[in-house]
Amino acid sequence: MQRATQSDLLLIAVTLVAAISWMFSKEAIALMPPLLFMGLRFLLAAAFLACLGSRQLRQLTREHVLRSARVGIVFGIGMLFWVLGLAHSESMGEGAFLTSLGVLLVPIVARVFFAEPVPRSTWLAIPVALLGMAMLSLAHGFAVSAGQLYYLIAAVALAVFFTLNTRAATISMRRASARQAAAAMTAVDPLALTIIALTSVGLVTLLCSMLFETALLPAVQWSFDVFFWLFASAIVGTAARFWLQTYAQSLTTQTSGAVMLILEPIWVALFAALWFGETLATLQLMGCVMIFLALLVNRWQMLRSIITRRGL
Repeated sequence: MQRATQSDLLLIAVTLVAAISWMFSKEAIALMPPLLFMGLRFLLAAAFLACLGSRQLRQLTREHVLRSARVGIVFGIGMLFWVLGLAHSESMGEGAFLTSLGVLLVPIVARVFFAEPVPRSTWLAIPVALLGMAMLSLAHGFAVSAGQLYYLIAAVALAVFFTLNTRAATISMRRASARQAAAAMTAVDPLALTIIALTSVGLVTLLCSMLFETALLPAVQWSFDVFFWLFASAIVGTAARFWLQTYAQSLTTQTSGAVMLILEPIWVALFAALWFGETLATLQLMGCVMIFLALLVNRWQMLRSIITRRGL
């Protein structure tokens, strides 16, 4: 019980760090091309974690590296469209709620690719989420803006990433015997797998930057501000965030703590209002509320287990 409570509190801290990272990223892409920023950010974060996890990296097998790299490439595509959404959107709060739809889409992706059953809560949540998206589009004159489209593509890609990441680990354990599975669990550290995934994201976005942002690179002024926001995003918003999340999830085998992660869009909206003075129009606010309600409906079973466990 105590470890589960500690895990839940740390995951809330993860959502705060993730929300702060949105602020850092917005400041950074105001000073440099977005894809270049993402490439450098994730490679720096991977290098920082590699210094801490060199021993764990040496324990990885070739299969683990390849599987993590494949999943990381999908993650990279999601982050590529996320940063394009950040660069082309006027509202970070709205973008955070749209990106959070990836959580809702995970069971749908699993159904499409792997014929897995979709929980009833997901089917109940989808109409609520669609109503929220309709309200957001109405706020722009019943049109989907470029930023909204990028965020929605990012949500789909992140849903695919979550599904593949979970399934790869499950298949690996199913194929192994009980003794082999126990050995694998002690030999493979999540920190090392995270380093490989972050490296893949950095390489994907840096390659895209070299292909599409070549004309923008000479205009970058490598000032103190650029390096500050870049390193803050890499160390605090990426390395520390993923490290903290991995540690929090290692404290307990209960999955209900993951419901805490849906708090991220709320923190982003609050920080955007405080940091950049952003405001949401009435329809935008209603749309964000509906999307958050859809996330709650989708995670109702987890919420109920938390309430039962806490005796609330």
